[in-house]
Amino acid sequence: MVSQAKNDPGGSKILVVDDEESLADMLATALRFAGYEVGSEPTGLDALQSIKDAPPDLVILDVNLPDIDGFEVCRRIRNDGFRAPVIFLTARDSTDDLRTGFGGGGDDYLTKPFSLEELTLRIEAILRRTHNEEDENHLICGNLKLDEDLHQVFVEEREIELSPTEFKLLRYLMLNQGHVLSKTQILDYVWEYDFEGNDAVVETYVSYLRKKLGSEAADLIRTVRGTGYVLRKADS
Repeated sequence: MVSQAKNDPGGSKILVVDDEESLADMLATALRFAGYEVGSEPTGLDALQSIKDAPPDLVILDVNLPDIDGFEVCRRIRNDGFRAPVIFLTARDSTDDLRTGFGGGGDDYLTKPFSLEELTLRIEAILRRTHNEEDENHLICGNLKLDEDLHQVFVEEREIELSPTEFKLLRYLMLNQGHVLSKTQILDYVWEYDFEGNDAVVETYVSYLRKKLGSEAADLIRTVRGTGYVLRKADS
C-alpha cells in the first residue's frame, strides 16, 4: 500500500528517469496517487533536457540507463547548478558505487527491488527537509522572496537587482512584515546611527525599491502616514 503524502505535496513535481517502461509507469501511477505531479523520461539525455526545460522538485534516477548512466546525469545537473534532491534506483550496492553516487551529488538511494511504501516515505522525508532548509534561508511575503545567503531578490521567478542599501532596507521590512516601522527605526537599522542626514532619505529609497519591484510587489510596501512603512500581504 502506498501512503498518502503527508507534507502537502500539491505542486511538488517529481521526475522519474528509468528506461524500464513498466517500472516507470508503476512509479508514476503510485506517486500521482500520493499527490505529486509526475513526469518521466527513458534516457539520461532526455532527463538532462527535461530538467533544463522544467526543473522538478525531486528526481528519481535509475543508475543503469541506455545512454549515459545515472551517476553521470547527476554529476552534469549538479555542475549546471540544479540543487533539487536526487534519489538513485540501483541494483548495485557496493561501497564504491555508493561513494560514486553520493560523491556526484545524490541524496539517497534504493536498491532494486524496493517497496513503493519505502520510496514514498523517503520522498516525503527529503522534501520536508528541503522545504525546511529553504524556509530558513528565505524571507517570503506574497510573490516576493529574499534569499539571505545569496543576497538575491525575486518577484515570482524574476530576479530583481538591488543595491546593497536597497537590499538591506527590503530585508528589514521583510524581517518585520506585519509590523509598522518608523522612519527613525529604518534609519537606525539601514543607515546606522552615524547617518548625518534627515529621514527624507527613507522616502527616497522606498520609492527606489517600489519602482524596481514592480507594481504588484511594490503594493506590499504600505505607507503609514505620519509614522513610517509596513510590509504586508495584499489580503492582510
